[in-house]
This record gives sequence, C-alpha cells and structure tokens, in this order.
Amino acid sequence: MHRFKKQQASAEGSVRVDLLGGTLDLNPINLILPNVVTLNLATSLKAKVNITQIDFDGVEIVSRDYNSTDRFSSSDFTESNFQKGFFGNLTFIAHLLNLFGIHQGVRLELESGSPPGAGLGGSSAMGVTCYSALSQFLGLELDRIDAISKVNSLEARILDCGPAGYQDYYPAMFGGVLGLVATPGKVHVEQLYSEELKAVLESHITLVYSGETRLSGINNWEVYKAFFNKDQAVRAGLTEIAHLSHNAFLSILKKDFSDLISLIALEGEERRKLFPGILTPLMQELHQEIKSLGNHFGMKICGAGGGGCFLLTHKPADKNLVANLIKKFRMKKLEFNIEKPL
Repeated sequence: MHRFKKQQASAEGSVRVDLLGGTLDLNPINLILPNVVTLNLATSLKAKVNITQIDFDGVEIVSRDYNSTDRFSSSDFTESNFQKGFFGNLTFIAHLLNLFGIHQGVRLELESGSPPGAGLGGSSAMGVTCYSALSQFLGLELDRIDAISKVNSLEARILDCGPAGYQDYYPAMFGGVLGLVATPGKVHVEQLYSEELKAVLESHITLVYSGETRLSGINNWEVYKAFFNKDQAVRAGLTEIAHLSHNAFLSILKKDFSDLISLIALEGEERRKLFPGILTPLMQELHQEIKSLGNHFGMKICGAGGGGCFLLTHKPADKNLVANLIKKFRMKKLEFNIEKPL
C-alpha cells in the first residue's frame, strides 16, 4: 500500500446524450462511410467515484446503484476468475483495478448518475471516471485519450459482442458539446460548446426515461454484422444518418442553429426506420401520439434503443405539453443541464 500517493481520491464524469451520429462510432464503419461525425453533449447527470485507502488484503466496492457492498480478496484477481465472470456486475471495475495493479487496500464507492439500461453511456462514463480517480489515487498524470482507448478496449472485452463504440467516453472527459470526427487512427475532438447553443438545446429537447432497460452491445452487433454482410438497407440508412449528422455539425460550426433541432428529429426517424425493435411498444404509442400533435415534434432514441432513454424535440413553448404527455405514459422526465467544457 506504500505506493498509493493519496489516502483518498475522487472523480466525477458526465453521462452523455447523443444527438446525431450514434452507431457510426464503430471502427471501421466510421472510416468507410463519408464525413462521419458523432455529436453528443455532457450532462449534469454524473458518474461519481470515491476511493479511500483501507487496511484490508483485498478491495471493497460499494455500489450506490445496487445498494451493495462487496469484498474481494487480493487472491481473487486471477485471469481464471475474469474468464468465468467471478466479479458479476462489478467485472468492469475489477478489470480497471487489475489494469492499475490494485488488488488490495482500497474501498471504492460508486454511483452511476443514470438509470439502469438508460442508453446514456452510463457504464462508459463510469469506466473513464474510475480510471481518472485511480490515476489520481496513484499520483499518475491523466492522459484523457489514452484513458479512453484503454477503457474502451476493456468494455469491448466485457460486452463480448464486437467492438464497443467510442462516443460515450468523451463527454465525461471533455464536457461541453462535442463533435467527434473520425480520422484514421484517431478521433478528432471538436469542442462546439457556446452559451447560445446550450440555450437552444436545453429549450428544445426533453430527456425521457422509458423505465424499460436495454443492452446496447447486442443491438450494435446486429447492425455491425449487417453492415459488413453488405446489407444495402443498413448501409443506406447509416449513410443517411452520417449525412444528417454532418449537416448538423456544419450548422453548429456556422452558428446557424435554425435547422439543428429538425435534423436531430430526422436522425431519430431514420434510426427508427432502420432498426426494428428500437422502440418498445409503449414508446411506439408515445411516438404516434406526439407526431399527431404537429410536425415540429420529434423523437430521438438515445443509444441503441430497445428501451432506455429518448429525446423529445419540440418548441420551447411546448415544454408543459410534453411534460404532461410523459406523465400520461408513466415515464420519467430526466432533468439535466449541459455542462461546460473541461
């Protein structure tokens, strides 16, 4: 335990709302399609990690989400145990501890900041936030890009269904509103935040939790396979999503936000047509009702869909109407603000 530089360390990182260009953040789809950019934002919903030095030949992990406390001895950190899922719901955290060679003398307290299966990249935000806290605890300088690369690799291993998309990690590390531009070997991070953009987005979108969980890795894998099996419908759909996302990116760069909200809604419609099952039956009912209220309303699924969270797009004056509709369907509005760049 002598190598710990601090007796306590803590970190927090935003979960994201994806605006346009999700699913395009899978290698090498991001390089095959033209003009790929993924747009997302950092929310005030945050993963939180607190690390404390303790006198124990192992690690103690306290999860606020699962309302649980688990202890693992130092001898539990074996490749055999990782292979057979010994650590259960805490496998990701155990992998991160193992990455840093920390097998004893610490207590981790974790809180995800988003509902289970919300489609807000909560596990990814937790991963890089935990990485950040562990780096701080050991007195190591944090390299954000290196952290994202390593955590992404670990999460792909755990999901075990193809590559893991990269967009979810960046808002926790960079904050603000991001344009993630695909280039060979590197994702270029364009910080798009402005107070004007923040105001436009916060007044025109409402984040809703359906109460139904989903598993993004499975949905993404089906899309991935279809893409490389040369499924023309999937390729055409993802090409259109890339087109809409790129146009939204250009409109933000030009600070011309007049079409931004409608582009988010159009991306949601394209995604709904492309991926069967992206809307649950209850979400389909809500979608039909809100579209009947006018063309300026839209629905955009967060993440891979099949439950979780979604955005409703609307005019600022319609916020109360939207809130009442959410209550009618017994779903939950998630209040959030867009965080400033880090």
